[in-house]
Amino acid sequence: MKIHEILGGTVHAMPADLQKALTSHSEALAAWNDITPLARNEWICWVEGAKLIETRERRIERAHTELTEGKRRPCCWPGCIHRTRNGK
Repeated sequence: MKIHEILGGTVHAMPADLQKALTSHSEALAAWNDITPLARNEWICWVEGAKLIETRERRIERAHTELTEGKRRPCCWPGCIHRTRNGK
C-alpha cells in the first residue's frame, strides 16, 4: 500500500472532503488505514450523517484529531444504520 492510499468503508464511499482532511495529515491517514473497514465505515457514516455543513466540518476536524489520538470509532454515536448484521 502506498503512503497516500486511503482505504474505504464497507458500505459508504469515501467523501472527498474527509479524504482531503485525512490525506493532509500523515498521522491521521496512518491511523485511518490501520482501523478495520467497519470502523472506517462508522467514521464515514458519522460524517455524512451531519445535517448542517458546519456540523460536517466539525466532524471531519474531530475525525482526524481523534484518529490521531488513537480513537478507532466515533464516540457517543450508536453506529451506522446502513450496515447489515453480517457487516456489509
